[in-house]
Order: sequence, then structure tokens, then C-alpha cells
Amino acid sequence: MTTPNSGDTVTIDYVLKRTDGEEVGNTQQAGPQDITIGSGQIFPQIEEALTGMAVGEEQSVSIDCANAFGPRQDALVIDIPRENLPPEPAPQPGMAMQAQAQDGSPMTLYIVEVGDQTIKADGNHPLAGEDLTFDITLRDIKQAA
Repeated sequence: MTTPNSGDTVTIDYVLKRTDGEEVGNTQQAGPQDITIGSGQIFPQIEEALTGMAVGEEQSVSIDCANAFGPRQDALVIDIPRENLPPEPAPQPGMAMQAQAQDGSPMTLYIVEVGDQTIKADGNHPLAGEDLTFDITLRDIKQAA
């Protein structure tokens, strides 16, 4: 039985679910994902599970919110005056926009509410505060040279 090692590239399919079983992501649309083991492209818990799997095997990996996208932070929900936004496109709930954090690093804000004078935007990752389960299937292993 061949299993992947650090530096190998694996091809996986996954289904991502919240604790309540609601599916919130999968590889059906984008296709299988290639990941190099040890490169930090995916959660360490998934890399660890993959290193013990053979092609064709399936496994469920649970990741608590602290080790996934972290807890929700109320301080990342902010009101932005509409005058500070470009006129087009018109802001809509669910729309993502790029902003700069106080340290100058880029961050994504998600519009959650649109008012006449302000919009409410959330800088939390959409899955922050969620415990997650990845149902993964190992499709292929390309061993490092």
C-alpha cells in the first residue's frame, strides 16, 4: 500500500460540512484539488490524515473552529459610510469587497446589511466560529522526485 509522504502531491475530492451536517463546500464544481503534502496548502489535520491513506480511501476529518477559521470576532463587523464606497457596483448583501486592515494588510469584507447612509461589513471568514468536517477521498499520489 502506497501512502503519501511530505513533498508528494496528492489529488483529493472533498465535501465540507458544518457540525449540523449542512454542506458548505465541495470539489464537484471546481474538480479535484491538488495539494503538496507539507506545503501548508490545507489544514494540518487533513495533511496528517492523508499521509495514512491509500488511493481510493475515504476519511472524515473534524476540525474545531479554533483550528479552522477561528472564533467570530465582533470587532471585525463594522459600519462604513456609503460615501466612502465607489458608486458602482451598488453594494448588496453577500458581496465581497477588498479593504486594508489597520496594519496595511489586505482583507476581505463581506457586506451583511445595506442602509441609506452606511453599510455593515463583516471581516470574519464566512466559516469563522464553525466546527467543520471534511469528508476527503484520496484520488491520486504523485511522488516527489
